[in-house]
Amino acid sequence: MVLDSHQHFWQYNPERDTWIDETMQVIRRDFMPDDLKPVLIENNIDACVAVQADQSKEETRFLLNLAKENTFIKGVVGWVDLCNENVEESLYYFSQDKILKGIRHIVQAEKNDFLLREDFQRGISILLKYDLTYDILIRNEQLENTIEFVKRNPNQLFVLDHIAKPDIKNGYIEMWKKNIEDLSKHDNVFCKVSGLLTEADWLQWQYEDFLPYLDIVFESFGTDRTMFGSDWPVCLLAASYRDAKAIVEKYIETFSKAEKENFMGRNARKFYKI
Repeated sequence: MVLDSHQHFWQYNPERDTWIDETMQVIRRDFMPDDLKPVLIENNIDACVAVQADQSKEETRFLLNLAKENTFIKGVVGWVDLCNENVEESLYYFSQDKILKGIRHIVQAEKNDFLLREDFQRGISILLKYDLTYDILIRNEQLENTIEFVKRNPNQLFVLDHIAKPDIKNGYIEMWKKNIEDLSKHDNVFCKVSGLLTEADWLQWQYEDFLPYLDIVFESFGTDRTMFGSDWPVCLLAASYRDAKAIVEKYIETFSKAEKENFMGRNARKFYKI
């Protein structure tokens, strides 16, 4: 199974979706399973994992309902308020639906020490009980606190979204490189090779821009803890789905058959228990 480990659905709401600003006209519309399915078929992708884009329980219900109606959606990464003292009630309720595989919070919009907050740590500590993973969505300057965060939760499965969003456009790499290498030393952390295009120059990116970052990610996490993610439809800000896939396919063309299969599906299936 070739699996896209990271994509989104939404029914565009200008009041809710304020992060989609004036520079993002191409994604200021609805993106639903009927829009994605032909794209997956065209790109020889068998299935996907739908990841939350809005921080609400309604979003989690929305994605779970879409998965019920569309069998190519093999997993959902939803949202609950992990800082809420009653978070276990929400986790119990949503985990009854086995298509829910994990939880995510948009930490990139929070202060740098958010992951280390006591109430958030308490919420994270309950995920294991319900066999749920956690997607780490951060900016690269939040990596140092992320390393401490995973140290405190050695038994929880984590996956780093979008390789921690390094500044590919301006070529900044040194501090990000050190932190990625340190983070990868924790065996409970996987990494999604996703979201690269939107961290580069949207209009003038080249394949070569991504090579130093891909080298570091694969040297650090290897081919057993990395997974392909398109970040569709956000990737459309800079390129097509085909381009997003072609970048990583070109990079892994010298990998063994087993390594390619790991990266293009097997690792994500293992991580999310699909």
